[in-house]
Amino acid sequence: MDPATLAAVVGSSLVGAMATDAWEHARDGVVAVWRRFRPDRADLVGEDLAELRREVLVAQEQGDEGLQDALAADWQQRLSELLRRQPELAGELERVLDEVLAPSLPEEAVGRVYKQTNIAQGNGRVFGVQGGNLIYHEGREQGGSPAQAAD
Repeated sequence: MDPATLAAVVGSSLVGAMATDAWEHARDGVVAVWRRFRPDRADLVGEDLAELRREVLVAQEQGDEGLQDALAADWQQRLSELLRRQPELAGELERVLDEVLAPSLPEEAVGRVYKQTNIAQGNGRVFGVQGGNLIYHEGREQGGSPAQAAD
């Protein structure tokens, strides 16, 4: 999975998993990635994920899908930055997605995460749309540096 898609799917899956009874397992899986690749940030990420759970539960209680999408976009950006700095962690993030996050999602959330992530590539550029957010990466082979913008 390319980095833009991986960040989009993991970010959305993470937000979905925070609303489940398995949220602690999901949190621990993501914190373990940070602990391995950015140990100085792992405890802060754990605290951020606990706050994310509170925000997701409020958004669900209020039926605010826009807030859930914004929370997913925020985590997609964090994960994208982490992948940009340390691309070697892609395999570990995919493992967490497959073994921890995706299995914790209710069936309707799996459909939302995977069906609303669309990616198109051309001339070294990657565009992704997920939950109304545009994710754009300029390919390094074209001499550009990755960038991300939200719509």
